[in-house]
Amino acid sequence: MSIYDFTVQKQDGTDQSMRDFQGQVLLIVNTATGCGLAPQYKELQELYDSYKDKGFVVLDFPCNQFLNQAPGSAEEINQTCSLNYGTSFPRFAKVTVNGAGASPLYRYLKREKSTVLGGRIEWNFTKFLVDRQGRVVKRYLPTTSPLKLKEDIEHFLEK
Repeated sequence: MSIYDFTVQKQDGTDQSMRDFQGQVLLIVNTATGCGLAPQYKELQELYDSYKDKGFVVLDFPCNQFLNQAPGSAEEINQTCSLNYGTSFPRFAKVTVNGAGASPLYRYLKREKSTVLGGRIEWNFTKFLVDRQGRVVKRYLPTTSPLKLKEDIEHFLEK
């Protein structure tokens, strides 16, 4: 099994195969516009702008599971992200990342890279780095600045 075996829901409700991202380095992030970590959107966009032409993409999965910090509609979330942070990377439908209703993609990500706390996602802006072969290679804490991932991203872009 790899990341490419999953299908995710786009914001318009249609399905998108993760195979569409095959051969790229992915940074998968559960986000929330009302979170205190939301300024990370700017850094995520900076990474995306710096490396998208080399085969890197940020995949944004809004999640309202932590203190109701992503309560808006897809349109409201997009407006906030565009106006406040200038984001242009792909954004998907809201997901649940923990518990019985967790999305299959997030169940897989957590199985591949759990932490000392177990597989649970700790908070908004947990980040997973996936190499060009679809392997989950790193997991980063919500508080890890996206810009601190540059060296890892560059390493996996070169492979």
